[in-house]
Amino acid sequence: MSRGTPAVVLTVAGTDSGGAAGIAADLTTFADLGTHGAAVVTAVTAQDTTGVRAVHVVSAATVLAQLEAVVEDLPVAAVKTGMLGTAEVVGLVAERLSALGVPLVVDPVLVATSGAVLGDGQVVHAYLEQLLPVATVITPNADEARALLGASDSPDRMAGALTRLGPAVVLTGGGPAGTCTDWVAVPGTEPVALTHPSVETTNDHGTGCTFSAALAAQLAHDVPLIAAVRRAAAYTAGQLRLSQSWSLGRGRGPIAHTRGEPT
Repeated sequence: MSRGTPAVVLTVAGTDSGGAAGIAADLTTFADLGTHGAAVVTAVTAQDTTGVRAVHVVSAATVLAQLEAVVEDLPVAAVKTGMLGTAEVVGLVAERLSALGVPLVVDPVLVATSGAVLGDGQVVHAYLEQLLPVATVITPNADEARALLGASDSPDRMAGALTRLGPAVVLTGGGPAGTCTDWVAVPGTEPVALTHPSVETTNDHGTGCTFSAALAAQLAHDVPLIAAVRRAAAYTAGQLRLSQSWSLGRGRGPIAHTRGEPT
């Protein structure tokens, strides 16, 4: 690539008509962090700050056609996945993306904040058997970790258990008031707690997508994993602070995808 050409980061995920999560969050985060975003749409959702109203899953053939269009033309440096919708799509994504040989960040989007189910038991099985073993790092929250493991445990133990499937794990979570602790586990090592100040806000819709997209962008820039996690967490906290006082929507408002007031 010529000097100044940005690294390409690909998102494979669903849309959010409210612009807070999914591909909307991913592409704005990629751009903000100096990378060029490409997108493969796996599902179209009718969604706002109060919840998910409807989901239209894109066919596996159309997902594959999008994937091939991107990877045959652009030098993808990293990939992140979000909502994948069906077990068939999980499988084809795992097969096609593992062949790229680039960092693969998997955000296992299974349940929306509103409680809407975005991935059934077959999807969970496909994650466990096909996608997680080829992922570089996965970024579940505690609920998603429990869904993947089929049981509940302490965050550090769940993070460690998930590494047995192959990937590094960043289990994002909470902690005592004023702090947020993410547990980072690399296969063969003990989980490490990365604690940072929390941001008290109701404008947090899209936080998980933003974090995993920021992590993918850092890995595309060849930042080592632990440093990339720290940078992604700091970036996400900064975006939460930006939107802290916003008044958008009737539910949990969006995390900021801007740099502040327009000039």
